[in-house]
Amino acid sequence: MLHGVDVSSYNSSYSAQGQDFVFVKATEGRSYINPHQNAQAAKAREAGCVVGFYHFLWPGNIAAQARYFVEKCASVQGDVLICDWERTGAGTYASNAQKDQFLVEVKKLRPSAHRVVLYCNRDFWLNHDTTSYAADGLWIADYVTAGKPRIKAKWLFHQYTDHPLDKDVANFSSKAALKKWAHA
Repeated sequence: MLHGVDVSSYNSSYSAQGQDFVFVKATEGRSYINPHQNAQAAKAREAGCVVGFYHFLWPGNIAAQARYFVEKCASVQGDVLICDWERTGAGTYASNAQKDQFLVEVKKLRPSAHRVVLYCNRDFWLNHDTTSYAADGLWIADYVTAGKPRIKAKWLFHQYTDHPLDKDVANFSSKAALKKWAHA
């Protein structure tokens, strides 16, 4: 099992040492850009990590959000692109159809350069998702033992805690296997 972290602007001074992958919040809706994403990604790259960027999805304007994400995130070829599907601060969330549309739009905008992944918590996966569409893979949040999320679906990444920051594991046999998957 591989280890990684996911960071946002709140984690500007995280350490990538000893990690296999780092996922960085890039954008949210159509108005927020993480001002630290370039530095956070550079730190991960320097440590030899696989890098990913995620977009916090809001309801509405899905095609515009997908364009905003791919234009504003600091990704390079081979980075993982992620849809973060959960409740907004206002308690709303994008519909299942909007989540699927966002994943499809990002794959259309970056057809061969990136893997596209869905991030959601266990509640969303079990109680809101109706299609089980996760593009190239599922990143599930379930705060239990690392690598043992309480779902039956195949998952690639598991966020198992948020203390002292978001920690994750990846279901790959080696870092080389993760890099090969990310660059395919």
